Parts: sequence; C-alpha cells; structure tokens
Amino acid sequence: MVDHQLLHLVVKAIDDKRAEQIVALNMKGLSLIADYFVICHGNSEKQVQAIAHELKKAAQEKGIEIQRLEGYDQARWVLIDLGDVVVHVFHKDERLYYNLEKLWGDAPVIEVEGVLG
Repeated sequence: MVDHQLLHLVVKAIDDKRAEQIVALNMKGLSLIADYFVICHGNSEKQVQAIAHELKKAAQEKGIEIQRLEGYDQARWVLIDLGDVVVHVFHKDERLYYNLEKLWGDAPVIEVEGVLG
C-alpha cells in the first residue's frame, strides 16, 4: 500500500470514531521509525479503545499487518505500528503531558482535511 493510501486509511478510521485534534506529521528524514506519525486523542478510555479498535479493524480488512499494538488495555496511550505509519492514540490528559507535537516540532504537518478529501 502506498504511503498516502495508508495515511488516508488511518485518518479515515480514527476520524470515524471521532478522534480529536488529528495531527499527521511527515517524519521522513527525521525518524528511522516511520515515515508518518499520526497523533490524536479520545476523551475517555472507552473512546481511546474504540479509536484503536476501529483502526485495527480497518487495517486487517485491507490486509495490512499491525506490527505492534501497545497500551490498549490501559487506554491512556495506545501505539499502533503499521510500518510506514505509526499512530498514537492518547487519552486527552496524556496527550497534553507528552506533547509529541512539540517534541517533533521540526516535522512538517500534513493537512488532515487534505488527506480525507
């Protein structure tokens, strides 16, 4: 699957479960981990789990291997590694605390509306 198709699948799946403040960062040249980080949050543990579950389901339906899924049971920070795209689904309190957007402040932000459109 081409990067932009995978990014579209990710953003659509998490948007379908009303993920808040979705941010996509272009990590090419900045991180060896992935080409893109997608960061979002839910307002409760149940919503965080619903977002992660929807993304897992969407990936499996397209035959995309989930390389790692961590933090689902606690639902405070769920990491979903899809290879070229790593998704961080935070509980809103943890998102403020870890502030990954600031940590990776030099990464170009991708307009999510453009990905969904």
